[in-house]
Amino acid sequence: MNLPDFGLGSWPARRARINPARTALVQADRTLTYAGLADRVARLAGALTRLGVRPGDRVAYLGVNDITVFETLFATARCGAIFVPLNYRLSPTEIRYMLDDSGATALVHSADTGDLVAEAGSLPDGVVIATDPAEGELDFEAEAAEAGPAPDVAIQLEDPCLLLYTSGTTGRPKAAVLTHGNLTWNTVNQLAHLDVLGTDKALCIAPLFHCVGLGQITLPTLFKGGSVEPVAKFDPGTILARIGEAGITSFSAVPTMLEMMCRHEDWDRTDLSSLTCVLYGGSPVAERVARAWLDRGVKLLQGYGMTEASPGVSMATHEGTLDHPVAAGVPHFFTDVAAVGPDLTPEPLGGTPAELLVRGPHVFGGYWNRPDESKASFVSGDWFRTGDVVRVDDDGWAHVVDRVKDMIISGGENVYPAEVEAVAVRLDEVDACAVVGVPDDRWGEVGAAFVVVRPGAELDETAFRAHLEQHLARYKVPKHVWFTDALPRNATGKIRRVELRALAAETFTNGTA
Repeated sequence: MNLPDFGLGSWPARRARINPARTALVQADRTLTYAGLADRVARLAGALTRLGVRPGDRVAYLGVNDITVFETLFATARCGAIFVPLNYRLSPTEIRYMLDDSGATALVHSADTGDLVAEAGSLPDGVVIATDPAEGELDFEAEAAEAGPAPDVAIQLEDPCLLLYTSGTTGRPKAAVLTHGNLTWNTVNQLAHLDVLGTDKALCIAPLFHCVGLGQITLPTLFKGGSVEPVAKFDPGTILARIGEAGITSFSAVPTMLEMMCRHEDWDRTDLSSLTCVLYGGSPVAERVARAWLDRGVKLLQGYGMTEASPGVSMATHEGTLDHPVAAGVPHFFTDVAAVGPDLTPEPLGGTPAELLVRGPHVFGGYWNRPDESKASFVSGDWFRTGDVVRVDDDGWAHVVDRVKDMIISGGENVYPAEVEAVAVRLDEVDACAVVGVPDDRWGEVGAAFVVVRPGAELDETAFRAHLEQHLARYKVPKHVWFTDALPRNATGKIRRVELRALAAETFTNGTA
């Protein structure tokens, strides 16, 4: 017999519920319980609907980590619309591009980004809502207070939930379309890998426009009914103090944050005993930084992933981290992995480096309005090309060797910059190092190393080369070395290799410099 559509139902206990009085979000003097969050989300969803947001529309958010980010995310999802968090560290031109590319019909922004919004320009056919509105903008609190009933929209797992713009280190960024199912399965993978509790107190310090900030720790903690504290601005001393003051149990971060904290003058006297898990990802971390955390008894785990995988692909385990301090661990439970060679023929996942392929319910289906690039990102149907070269040890632990596009072919030999960089930063005097390829008449391509020396340390090229030659084959040692005060990085700490390649090509033309 055919049953009618009964809708969502009205029985209050139709779902298992988190204790509504438990704290969901906390920030400065503001605390929001799960009941309070549900009310705020319903009101804001009603306001967005009243202002014309419909299922499938895009609602952009521009601002630092804040409770309003979560309210807007969940309210947008309740409307059946798509949330678009934007990087507030970008230029007005870049923000304008993302607003136009996503076709956002509504923009919510915090007070600190008012000037940026003004320079980027408003939405011609949309609304702008602000926590501290300028002329022509709507007031966030007033709109939520005047809201009517929240929309009753049926959301399917395959429906788009989020547009996350990739870092754009190689050109204009493109938006990965993550569905409700992608985010849900990533959360399930995290919970299968980690012991996340409803009593956890997590800091959200990685930016929420980045997959690490949202997908690791944050959403899994909220799923379990724990408390999340968004941090507007990263300051290593403030974070260290907050861990001890609030009994913080977990957070996710990018490696530069971990390094800044363990270098801070308060590091040795900070009580870290409440921490049960610290995850990091987004880029490699120097082994000395990982050891600094592990030596304090902190359960530090590297997670490997990418925006397109929502983001988790693999993660270290507590049992093996001491023996593999900077390894990418093992695949998540609902993640399939494979590998291909340069000609896209299947390769075994073993000691020989090969490009990693990934598939699973957490892997996205494509980029926003980029059908050709989306199609090119997959092989053999649903296998996503990560673009990362990995090596898997006999014990099953993976090591990310490098990006395929960053590999240098010198005299017919493959040189992976990440391998050279990892050796370089073992030298106490080296603060950071980046290696890129530069054209060479004799070898076709050679390496150029950009080296940042630690403050107060002294290092010359001869000593630097001697260190590399002690640990690497001679063909892997960069032909050119350039000492610099800093490396160009994007908002999430990744090195902008495009700029370094251009500088290297200009400076070391055919090895004449």
